[in-house]
Amino acid sequence: MARPPSSTLTDAESRIMEVLWEKGEANVQQVVDALSTEKNHAYTTIQTFLGILKDKGFVDTRKEGRAFLYRPLLSRGDARTLALKHLIGSAFGGSTTALAQHLLKDSDIDEDEISILEQAIETAIQAKENDNG
Repeated sequence: MARPPSSTLTDAESRIMEVLWEKGEANVQQVVDALSTEKNHAYTTIQTFLGILKDKGFVDTRKEGRAFLYRPLLSRGDARTLALKHLIGSAFGGSTTALAQHLLKDSDIDEDEISILEQAIETAIQAKENDNG
């Protein structure tokens, strides 16, 4: 039995979306050409992935001549949010606190990054207080 499609982007889909985010709109050959700098990709493989992205609702198409042009419906920010929600749910039991603690404890985070995080936390606290106040 086939597994259900992922609600997040796979690595291959992410690379294709990067091309679409950069170009705004592209046909299959343009995506193949853009990706060929890292590895040779078959036209039909990229075409299949673009069809999957369309089925997932991440891209839309329009016909121009004989070719279809693909454009992203999912922004980079929305893709990051989906991936982060998936990661938090699958690796941290849905706990953002567990994720934050893991990042602080087990990564090579430097003092400047910690300072930026502290500022972001303060801003979030103030925004919550303003929403509740």
